[in-house]
Amino acid sequence: MSGGGISIAIKSAANASVLSRPIDIHGSPPTLIKREVVSRRRKIWEFNTNLHCSIIGTCLSTGELRLVLKKFGMTSQSSTDHELHGIAVTLAGRHDDAARQLHKALDHRHKLAVSQLAKADSEDAVRAMWRDAVRCGDIPGAYWATLTHPLTTQAIIRETFGEVHMLSHLVGSANRADIRRLCQLESEKAALEGKVERQQHALHEAVVVRDAQIAALRQALAERIVSGPASYVPEESGALRGLLKDLERRLAGEVRRRAAVDERLAATQAALDRERLARTEAERACEVMRLERDAVEAFLLASDSPGKAPAIRLDGIVLLYVGGRPNQVTHMRTVTEGLGATFLHHDGGVENHTNLLPGLTSRCDLVLFPVDCISHDAANVVKSLCRQGGKRFIPLRSASITTLLTALQAPEMTGLMDAAD
Repeated sequence: MSGGGISIAIKSAANASVLSRPIDIHGSPPTLIKREVVSRRRKIWEFNTNLHCSIIGTCLSTGELRLVLKKFGMTSQSSTDHELHGIAVTLAGRHDDAARQLHKALDHRHKLAVSQLAKADSEDAVRAMWRDAVRCGDIPGAYWATLTHPLTTQAIIRETFGEVHMLSHLVGSANRADIRRLCQLESEKAALEGKVERQQHALHEAVVVRDAQIAALRQALAERIVSGPASYVPEESGALRGLLKDLERRLAGEVRRRAAVDERLAATQAALDRERLARTEAERACEVMRLERDAVEAFLLASDSPGKAPAIRLDGIVLLYVGGRPNQVTHMRTVTEGLGATFLHHDGGVENHTNLLPGLTSRCDLVLFPVDCISHDAANVVKSLCRQGGKRFIPLRSASITTLLTALQAPEMTGLMDAAD
């Protein structure tokens, strides 16, 4: 045996011995936090780097990540989401300003979840609250709050990380199945459209042939009538009647087939119209969400940059917000007053009497109300008072701060500012 053959045999034997060893799946797992017991919430740089990828990918959106990295000049218009994710994962392990900003952004994004989980006073309570959040589908906030809780142990972190890791696989599988189904439906739609087109072409040709045959028969009948009884031949009359019966039978069959094709064509056209309408509505909703996202990002950039002014100022403008949810009124007031406007509110008749609406409407420059959180009577009263007083009103698609921000930063507000000046 050659030297090379001996080397290969030795390597194969070594590999076989390694593969034959039992794999210990219960061996010592890696340490995921640097200190097991702490008297305060953990910082992001105190976790093992194995956790940083799942924290950044699960708990921060790409828009929020761009805002954080933009402060340090680490992003550009050409940067992909994957590149930004990799930069943030690297920064999370450092104990510097960038890591502190990431930690601050995570705390700000999940303030409510952190506050709720802070009530847990034992390891079992932390685990129970995490599992409740998983059942409710509130994964990002609960994941960050659980990892940073002072009572969270290595065992709880492994449990939460494992569930988030497996959920990411499930989401990826579901998306791939949806994409495959969409491609299949598009292929079926193209096949149906081709079939309908071929049937229409065949039907058109059949109708043309039928019309030509009818015209020829009429011409033959007219000639026979003109020729008179002298040219009557019984054999020809019998052949003509047989030909007419055959043509009538074929005509009836073509009429039935055409009716069936017309019915299928109408059903296909109706389905196509429904798909187009659904697509138009989805594109419209997507555009509205894009505008709301841009408005929120512009507001957050101005809020996080003390020296930068908001995209629009509403100094001297008095706004009246009618309806909505009581727990959002304070936040809406803060947002609008931060833009320089005066904020008035009426709950639409729940606790405030509707008799107060005329006075509030006369004091304001603009009235806003969410169509999904106001009664029909209150909305009609607001519209009527605005038309009588020559005041402008804007119906909002939802009772959210995001929708309010989008309306306040719309280009139409510039005209309102000019009128107020």
